[in-house]
Amino acid sequence: MGSIIGIRTTKEDKVVLEVELSYEESLKLKGHIKNIHVFSEDAAEIKTNLSQRGTNEATKYLLIPRELRDNLNFDEVVKCQRFDTDSRIVFIYVVEKGKI
Repeated sequence: MGSIIGIRTTKEDKVVLEVELSYEESLKLKGHIKNIHVFSEDAAEIKTNLSQRGTNEATKYLLIPRELRDNLNFDEVVKCQRFDTDSRIVFIYVVEKGKI
């Protein structure tokens, strides 16, 4: 887990962030330096649930809250990443927007 250690604005109304994170966490970017998103787990306000189905509840589901289901295309491939911290597991899903 990283921290923002510096913030400055540019003349073009952009914000430059200086981020500090562990070497191991930086490796999770796999060398990618574009299409980077910064988020904080503390900013998550919508609560949802996990669901289990099947024999011995072997199938696990991460439920998408109703208020977040608009404009999703369920026929596309979904990309997923998992980040483990000392106390939490963070899943990030990338879903193409549906065509309206």
